[in-house]
Amino acid sequence: MPQLLLLPGFMLDQTLWDDMRDGLAQLGQLHFGDLGQDDSISAMAARVLQNAPPRFVLFGFSMGGYVAQAIMQQAPQRVIALALLNTSARQQDPREIAGNKVQLELARQVPFKGLTSRALASSLHPDRAHDKVLLDRLQAMALRNGKEVFIRQLSALRSDGYSELQNIRCPTLVVASSNDQLSSLAEAQQMAAQIPGAAMVLIEDCGHMTPLEKPAQLLQILSDWLTPIEASM
Repeated sequence: MPQLLLLPGFMLDQTLWDDMRDGLAQLGQLHFGDLGQDDSISAMAARVLQNAPPRFVLFGFSMGGYVAQAIMQQAPQRVIALALLNTSARQQDPREIAGNKVQLELARQVPFKGLTSRALASSLHPDRAHDKVLLDRLQAMALRNGKEVFIRQLSALRSDGYSELQNIRCPTLVVASSNDQLSSLAEAQQMAAQIPGAAMVLIEDCGHMTPLEKPAQLLQILSDWLTPIEASM
């Protein structure tokens, strides 16, 4: 079976994939990257590669998608296929950087109490912005990660990666959601256009958190994409 390496998003952990775990395990042996120990995207990628199998299928969700792109720059020969989920290659703008600095200053001064209700709600489809079960799951992941991970991940600046995407040569899938307030459809379309031969799928009526909001649909999309690739290995 192929080795599947899954990377979570900002202040998330491997429980992000719990609703899909059994199905993913039918596609390959699961490995989960740790993005909580470093304060730069390139260092996160290097750490993931240190602990990864020799060759693997790479799934990067949200911030994990940026790390996946860095992995493609550092060790493209190790990646059999790449799935970029609800992510982007866009550089942070000055307003985002300034906002992060304010959050960092505050985080260093006060006890960490998790993510704000506004931040949690914005990651979901508007119709599920008050879904207590989903909100509690997201907050639990943030609290497990804790203050130091929050500071490290918030410190990780994202550079413009669109020009590097044309160098990706493995089979690639880009997944976007119609109601994603954090990673836009236009950004996903631009990524897919830059990657030679990339496929793209849009999930309707879904916010940013596809593995939690539409796990069965996302699993089917990944299975349909990966099965023929596995058959050709």
